[in-house]
Amino acid sequence: MNATIPMDQASWLEHQWQELYRDRNPLLVTGILAFTMHELVYFGRFIPFLICDFIPYFKQYKIQQNKVNTSADYWKCTKQVLYQHFLFEGPLIFLFHPMASLLGMNTDCPFPEWKYILPQVAIFFVFEDAYHYAVHRLMHWPPLYKRIHKVHHEYASPFGIAAEYAHPLETSILGFGTIGGPLIYHAVEKYVFHSDRHWQLHLFTMLFWIVCRLCQAIDCHSGYDFPWSLRHFIPFWAGADHHDYHHMAFVGNYASSFRWWDYIFGTDVKYRAYRKKQAEQKRLDQKKKL
Repeated sequence: MNATIPMDQASWLEHQWQELYRDRNPLLVTGILAFTMHELVYFGRFIPFLICDFIPYFKQYKIQQNKVNTSADYWKCTKQVLYQHFLFEGPLIFLFHPMASLLGMNTDCPFPEWKYILPQVAIFFVFEDAYHYAVHRLMHWPPLYKRIHKVHHEYASPFGIAAEYAHPLETSILGFGTIGGPLIYHAVEKYVFHSDRHWQLHLFTMLFWIVCRLCQAIDCHSGYDFPWSLRHFIPFWAGADHHDYHHMAFVGNYASSFRWWDYIFGTDVKYRAYRKKQAEQKRLDQKKKL
């Protein structure tokens, strides 16, 4: 990796980036950096939800009020997830740098500006969501569900770190939506459109996207729907309210981030009927209190 800006002109983060890669094997640096970041974000994002489980005030925001996850559930899930991370996801993460190098992905400084990063991340969310919807729905085909996807549905009332509690094959297949989308985007921008380097994918953008995707995955498995949850501000955002129903009912609501595919294909009909019934019951209960 070769720095392209003088050290005195680099931001603090760019300076750390350049020092991290200087005279080191880029494959190892990228692998260790990405894996460490993955673990810190994955478990770190779960901690606030775990704390909420032990504070009675937050129970009002729990989606499935009648189901309580135990310490044994958390511990079993943690062990399985760590096993997956180190034995399956870790090696795949270390393979990313060779693939990125093969496609000529930018890794040097300066980092791209946010006006380029944010539109790219939005594109990745749309791609991943469409891919996830199609593959996830396919996973509910009985032969695949029985042999692969059933593992993920072990927790009918999910919690954050259950996001990656799944069969290794499922993790690999669905993971393509997260990794494959950006790689395809970069290949098209660089080799088909011959776009300016600012619109080509940078490794920093890729890592930022993975952080966003991990936060989204933990959130939609959190089991909580807060007044400040993103779906209350972005109407087409799925969130925990949407995905929690999928775990409870075992069908429908197959998308990961957005609601539109389930709406278009009618796989959210039962979910919407269920939420409508809940809302009507809530209104009746409030009238009785008057």
